[in-house]
Amino acid sequence: MTSLRRNTCRAVAAITVAGVAGLTVLVAPASAAPSPGPVIAEVYGGGGNSGTTLTRDFIELATAGTTPTSVADMSVQYLPGSPSGSSRWQATPLSGSVNPGARLLVAEAAGGGGTVELPTPDVTGSINMSATTGTVALVNGTTPLTCLTAADCAADSRVVDLVGYGSAVVRETNPAPAPSATTSVFRTTSVDTDDNAADFVAGPPTPQNAAGGEAGGPSEATDARIRDVQGTTRTSPLVGKSVRVPGVVTATRGFGSSRGFWIQDPQPDDDPRTSEGLLVFTGSVTPTVAVGDAVTVTGTVAEYRPESGYQTTTELTGPTWTTESGGHELPGPVMITQNTVPGEYVPQPGGNIESLPLEPSKYALDFWEAHEGELVSVADVRAVSGTTAFDEVFVTTKPDEHPSARGGSVYLGYDQTNTGIVKVQSLIPFAQRPFPQANTGDVLTGITSGPVEYSQFGGYTIQASILGELKNNGLAREVTRKRNGGELAVATYNVENLSAADDQAKFDGLARGITDHLGSPDIVTLEEIQDDNGPTGTNDGVVAADQTLKRFVDAIVAAGGPRYEWRQINPQDMTDGGEPGGNIRVGFLFDPKRVSFVDRPGGDATTAVDVVMDEKGKNPHLSISPGRVDPTNPAWQTSRKPLAGEFVFHGKTVFIIANHFASKGGDQPTHGINQPPDRSSEVQRTQQATVLRGFIDKLLAADPNAGLVVAGDLNDYQFSPTLQILTQGGALTALMNTLPENERYSYVFDGNSQVLDHILVSKALKKVDYDVVHINSEFAQQSSDHDPQIVQLQP
Repeated sequence: MTSLRRNTCRAVAAITVAGVAGLTVLVAPASAAPSPGPVIAEVYGGGGNSGTTLTRDFIELATAGTTPTSVADMSVQYLPGSPSGSSRWQATPLSGSVNPGARLLVAEAAGGGGTVELPTPDVTGSINMSATTGTVALVNGTTPLTCLTAADCAADSRVVDLVGYGSAVVRETNPAPAPSATTSVFRTTSVDTDDNAADFVAGPPTPQNAAGGEAGGPSEATDARIRDVQGTTRTSPLVGKSVRVPGVVTATRGFGSSRGFWIQDPQPDDDPRTSEGLLVFTGSVTPTVAVGDAVTVTGTVAEYRPESGYQTTTELTGPTWTTESGGHELPGPVMITQNTVPGEYVPQPGGNIESLPLEPSKYALDFWEAHEGELVSVADVRAVSGTTAFDEVFVTTKPDEHPSARGGSVYLGYDQTNTGIVKVQSLIPFAQRPFPQANTGDVLTGITSGPVEYSQFGGYTIQASILGELKNNGLAREVTRKRNGGELAVATYNVENLSAADDQAKFDGLARGITDHLGSPDIVTLEEIQDDNGPTGTNDGVVAADQTLKRFVDAIVAAGGPRYEWRQINPQDMTDGGEPGGNIRVGFLFDPKRVSFVDRPGGDATTAVDVVMDEKGKNPHLSISPGRVDPTNPAWQTSRKPLAGEFVFHGKTVFIIANHFASKGGDQPTHGINQPPDRSSEVQRTQQATVLRGFIDKLLAADPNAGLVVAGDLNDYQFSPTLQILTQGGALTALMNTLPENERYSYVFDGNSQVLDHILVSKALKKVDYDVVHINSEFAQQSSDHDPQIVQLQP
């Protein structure tokens, strides 16, 4: 994914931009009349949270009228985003007036974090608001509201204005975007459309009181150079201060909700730690500057942090500027070659590296930070990912660094980060030049150049104002070898949230993967099968997936494959993670002309499968088939439960266990401020591996010669503790580790070809031939974000 930044222009009457003597002026749309009364202008609930700058929550009011508007005998009130029957509104009584073009600042609860105080508040309350979801109302009177639904609150005549943000139940039409500990939501126009999503956006908070005071002190600007703003660490020593800096405009971004322009000092210092480039952030306002303009910009220094644990972007917010002259030559870009970026990624262990002095000649992350906002260029760089749905592609500046067999960059260990990878996006409007649709191994020929920006999604990025031409190197989708009649073919495929609500094209693409590229395997373990109505987001009681699986099987038949049968167990509603309401699960497809499934009744969402013996104490089999492995164990909370099935092929029993372990959601980014990053999700996966290993050990203890295949999306690397638990003592062989290092991947993330999916087999299975079939992860056009795998063997 790519970062979807929101605008930070702070005027209530704002949407159209006019340029007057180089000064940014915000005016209301001519087609709509501003509301003459007070409105909620900004809401921030992250004050005092971990990783924040501001120490208090706040609510800001404004008016678009031409005369002061009294708010005496009014209140601002707060309700949690998901109120229960016992939830109560909290109220802060107001006083004073809101003046045209000014703000009334209401300070709310303080937390233990943050370093910057709000400007002197006009009103002080004590409400502790959520940073991510909640409802704020401007109310006539000070008696707390009693409504707990959007309809009831809309019917209460005391409500003057109301803003629900994040996942708030009480809101006007649709909620405003979810803010965070470091972002607020604020109104972008004076026209209240009664749709919070249309009226509000998210961005860095900039509290202002009625006197015009800003956070951190007085608003009088001081003269500075860009290097003074950037400093020698990852955050600015001038954060929260108003500064006036000169520079030459090197690039502009005039579309989307993250508009702005970059300036660079043409007279750099000799300190390699201090960047000479800086982003001037204008939000949804198109900047009235041109590349080559010499400008003087006044604004507040801010550090935009998309989420806790991520790095920040140093920028000027709330800017005004004067254009001194135009047509200036741009500073020369830093040329990035295969020897430019250091081979060591980051200090290890570095802890929180944010305050450490930058060492750009030693560490890759420090190198990019020391050039944040500056022009850089690369030449003839190889794509190590397909172009994503967000029009971005990852390239490598180090073509010999862990190359995959097909042109990517393989991730081989926690201590082997690929330092040559950088993301490329485009500042060129797509109407002028569509973004190149690259596959892994293609090359951006010639020069690609632009300023460096940090992104939550993928780390440091070249925002290209000059974009190389795409050379197609002809990457082909793989086809596995044809199997012999005596071989059992078992595949695994994560079909990426497939539901009966998907369009036919997705079913057809996945079906061709089964028939044309996997050769119609005898058995397929499927991951990310959703219920029949897909991700509704609610507990609607629908858990069956028969329509989803039938459409998939029908598509396989239409593509020339066999009519598979399926086996699966419906989960309990909203308990297995994945997209809310999707009821994700694992399951089996099998070709009944090639294999038999041994059905033993009794399997349901909560009944555990066991290993049992026949009446002679021999021939172990499953107590139920299909059956879930210890499904009530806490290790599987909000995660998919493994599904065990018993198959017969040429008279021999083979046990198959389909898996989809807990995702990596919640892990800290590899490019974040904490080094090494905390892989918190790994804890649950090691617990899951331990539970699964217990079942495997019981089966193999009953029959050491049992034929067992463990397959699926284990959401972990081949070198992870999760895989070590499953393979310890040689009970199972992880087939990924039998491949050459440059072929060990099934998924591409942030430009790294890496492993999430696995097939493991027991010793009894002979003549094992394993193949990861690359048909998705390396391509711009995908049926799934995972590559399937197949093993052909003899029980």
